[in-house]
Amino acid sequence: MFVSYKWLQDYVDLSGVTPAELAEKITKSGIEVEGVEILNEGLKGVVVGHVLEREQHPNADKLNKCLVDIGAEAPVQIICGAPNVDKGQKVAVATVGAKLPGNFKIKKAKLRGEESNGMICSLQELGIESKLIQKEYSEGIFVFPSDAEVGTDALALLGRDDQILELGLTPNRADCLSMLGVAYEVAAILGREVKLPKTNLEPSGEKASDYVQVIVEAKEDNPLYAAKVIKNVKIGNSPLWMQTRLMSAGIRPHNNVVDITNYILLEYGQPLHAFDYDRLGSKQILVRRAADGEKFVTLDDVERTLTSDHLVITNGTEPVALAGVMGGANSEVTSDTTTVLLEAAYFNGATVRKASKDHGLRSEASARYEKGIDPNRVRPAGEHAAYLIAKYAGGEVLEGTAEVDVLTVEPAVVSITLEKINRVLGTGIQMNQVKDIFARLQFEAVTEGDTITVTVPTRRGDIKIEEDLIEEVARLYGYDNIPFTLPIGSAAPGKLSDYQKKRRVVRQYLEGAGLYQAVTYSLTSEQKAGQFALEKRDTIHLAMPMSEDRSVLRLSILPQLLEVVKYNSARQNDSLAVYETGNVFLANGSDVQPDESEHLAAAITGLWQYHSWQGEKKQVDFYVAKGILEGLFAKLGLTDRVAYVQAQAEGMHPGRTAEIQLNGEKIGFVGQVHPNVQKDLDLKDTYVFELSLKAVLEQETEALQYQAIPRFPSITRDIALVVDKETVSGTLKGIILEAGAPLLKEAEVFDLYQGDKMEAGKKSIAFSLKYVDPERTLTDEEVTKVHDRVLTALAEKAGAVLRG
Repeated sequence: MFVSYKWLQDYVDLSGVTPAELAEKITKSGIEVEGVEILNEGLKGVVVGHVLEREQHPNADKLNKCLVDIGAEAPVQIICGAPNVDKGQKVAVATVGAKLPGNFKIKKAKLRGEESNGMICSLQELGIESKLIQKEYSEGIFVFPSDAEVGTDALALLGRDDQILELGLTPNRADCLSMLGVAYEVAAILGREVKLPKTNLEPSGEKASDYVQVIVEAKEDNPLYAAKVIKNVKIGNSPLWMQTRLMSAGIRPHNNVVDITNYILLEYGQPLHAFDYDRLGSKQILVRRAADGEKFVTLDDVERTLTSDHLVITNGTEPVALAGVMGGANSEVTSDTTTVLLEAAYFNGATVRKASKDHGLRSEASARYEKGIDPNRVRPAGEHAAYLIAKYAGGEVLEGTAEVDVLTVEPAVVSITLEKINRVLGTGIQMNQVKDIFARLQFEAVTEGDTITVTVPTRRGDIKIEEDLIEEVARLYGYDNIPFTLPIGSAAPGKLSDYQKKRRVVRQYLEGAGLYQAVTYSLTSEQKAGQFALEKRDTIHLAMPMSEDRSVLRLSILPQLLEVVKYNSARQNDSLAVYETGNVFLANGSDVQPDESEHLAAAITGLWQYHSWQGEKKQVDFYVAKGILEGLFAKLGLTDRVAYVQAQAEGMHPGRTAEIQLNGEKIGFVGQVHPNVQKDLDLKDTYVFELSLKAVLEQETEALQYQAIPRFPSITRDIALVVDKETVSGTLKGIILEAGAPLLKEAEVFDLYQGDKMEAGKKSIAFSLKYVDPERTLTDEEVTKVHDRVLTALAEKAGAVLRG
C-alpha cells in the first residue's frame, strides 16, 4: 500500500511529525514501512509556463519554436519537439539552471541554429512512470488546466512535493488497504483524532429505484448490492489533485468518473464499479452464478469462458461484469456516457479469489475483496462517490438507492482480563492504560472489575480472540517498552565464538564452491606422518597403537586426503574435490602435551567443469586451486593481507607450487602434487593446498562494508610489458595498483608470451587496467595522466618497458 503523506494529512493532524518519523512509528507499531520515497528529490526549477506563440522551427521539421511566459520579466524562447505542444497551453517548464531526474541540468542551448532557454517537460521527464500517465499525455508534454497560475511551482501542482510511505502489509491487516484505515492506525499511534470525509448529497426528485431494479440470486456470494444512478454526467478529466494522488498510489488516471471510483477505492478501501446506464440494455441488475461455458468480454477486450464457480453481474440476461474483478466492455463508461449506474457491493472473498485466479485477473478491487472489506463502509463509499461525480462531472444524483441487503454483520465482542494481558506480555500495565489504548483505536471498551470487554468495529475484521486484543495492547504500548529478562540459572546461554563462526563460514564457502567435506583419521603411519608438513617436528607415537598404520599422530592432513582421492579413483570416481578442517599435532618434547593446531587442506583432481551438451571440459589446474583460496580469503576479508610466492616443497611439483603468506609470514602452500607421488598413488594430475586455519581465523578483520555499483562508466586500458623472466606478475600488479590509485580499481593479467620473437631472458606480460570514479565520468585526459604515472613507476621499479 502506497500512502501519500500529504493526502494522509486530510484525515489526521500530522504536525510535528516528519514522514521519516512517521514511518518509524508505524513500523514500531507492527506494520513495516518498507521505504519512504521523496517524489521531488533532487528536482528544482520547474514552473508553470504559458505558451504565447508556437511556430515551426525554420531548420527542423519535427521541432517547434515556442515563446513561453514563465512568470519572469519577459517571455523566453524554447525549442520543443513534442508533437502536442500548441499556443495557449499551460505547461511544465524546466527553466535554465533547473535539475531533472538523473541529475540532468538545464542549460541555455542552440538547437539547429535557434536559441532555447529551458525545456517544456513531459511527465516522464519529471520522474513519473509511463504506465501511470494518462494516455492523452503518454507521448507528449503534459498540459495543465487553464486556471494554473503562470510562474508557480509545477512540481507542487503535480503533487510531487510529497513523500510516499510504502507499507508492507500482512494479510490480516486488510483494514490498512485504504487511506482511512491508515488514518485510524496513525491516529491511534499519535493519539489524535480522525477527520472523515464529508458527503453533502443533494438528490433530485427522481428516484433511483425507478431506473433500475436489483435482484440477487446468489445471496451467499453477494449479501449486499447497492446501486445509485447519476444523470447528466459530463465525461472529462478529473481534477489535477485527484490525478496526482492516483498516480502517487500507482494508478493511471482515465476520466473523471473512473478516477472517482478508483479514488474511493483508495480512500475507503471499498471497490466500486461504474456502468454506462444506457448501454446496459435493461432496467435490471441481476447477480447470479455464471453458467458453465458462458462467454464474457472484459474491459481488456479478452473473451473469458466462465464456469458456475464465478459470480457475474448481468443486465438480466447477459453478463456486464465479473463480480469484484473486472467490468465488461459492453457497459464501460466512455466519452459519450451521460448516465452512470454506480455499484457498491459486498462480495464473498473466496468467490472473488476463485474468479481472479482462474482468469489471471488480479486487480486492486479483487485484492481487497479477497482479504475482506468493511461491510459498514459499502454504502458510505457509494454515497461519497456519487457526491464527487456530481461535483466534478456535473452529475445529478437520483434520490435513494436500488439495493438488495441480506447482510447481517455484528461487531466482534471479546473479553479479556488485565491479569492475562500482563501475564502474557510480562508487563505491569494498569487498567487505565489499557482503556486509553482501546480508546485511541476507537474500540468501545467496558470494564467490570479486572475484566475488559471490547466491541471491535467491523473495519478491524482481524480481531476475534483474546490474543488479538493482547497484540493490540502490546504494539500500541510499545514493543520497546515491554521488559525483557534473561533465563534464571547458573549456566550462561551458549553461543558460537568468533572463531567458530568463521570456521562455519569457511566450510560453507568451500561446500558452495563444490568441495565435499572429508573426515579422516588423525592417526597415520610413521612413513606418512611427516609428508607435506608445514612445520617439521618430531613425530608423536602412541604407547599402545592398534596397528602400525595408525601408530603416529599426523603433522599434515594432506596424506589422508590423497588416500581419499586414491580410494575414489580406484572406483572410477576420478573427478573429485574434497577438503578437511582438523588438527595436526606438534611435539614439544617427551612427556609434554603436544600443540594442536587446526589446519585446512584440500585435494582436487579430474574435471572441474563439464558441460556435455556444449562439449566443454575444464581440467583442474593450479589456477582453480588458487582461485578457491582467493575466494575464501575474500570471504574472510583478508585479500589485501595474502600473497603467493613461487616456492618448492617436498612432494610438490617444482614449477607449480606457491607458498601462501599472510602478513608476510608463511601459513601454507598450494600447488600440484609431484608427478612421482602421483604415480606412486596411481593418481592423475592432483592439486592440493594446506594452510594453518588457526592463523587465518585468529586474524582480526574490519566489519564488512558494501560498496554501491558504480553509476558512471569505466575506462579500460591494456598494456603489454617486457620484463626479465624472473619478474613475477604479482610484483608488477602491486606497482600498478599503487601508482594508479585511487582511480585505478583493477589490474588483471590476461596474456603471457615467452617465445623466439622475444629477447633472450625476457618475457611479455599483458595487463588489463580499469579506471573508474564512483562520483563522475572520467575524461581521457585524466586517465592518460594516471596511466602515464603507472608506466613511469613500472619502468623505475621493475625495469618494465612497453612492448613495441
